[in-house]
Amino acid sequence: MSEAEILAGLEAIARERLEFAGPLRRDANLIEELRLDSLRLLTLAVEVENRFRVRLAPEEEGAIVTVGDLVDLVRRKLAETEAPS
Repeated sequence: MSEAEILAGLEAIARERLEFAGPLRRDANLIEELRLDSLRLLTLAVEVENRFRVRLAPEEEGAIVTVGDLVDLVRRKLAETEAPS
């Protein structure tokens, strides 16, 4: 899955579940610019797991500051699931 597809998926989640109206930028801060409190961050994490069929570990979630961080993490997780065992 491409970065653009992941970003589009995240933008859809932000619109549908978090009432975010603007376009998402990679450098957008999740807490400051998207105004996500702890409950909304949890909602985002659950929706990301559901939409992309990945599992986000709590320690990984804590390292996410920007939309770009989340895009990179989802790409990494998707690559792990696609890699042959």
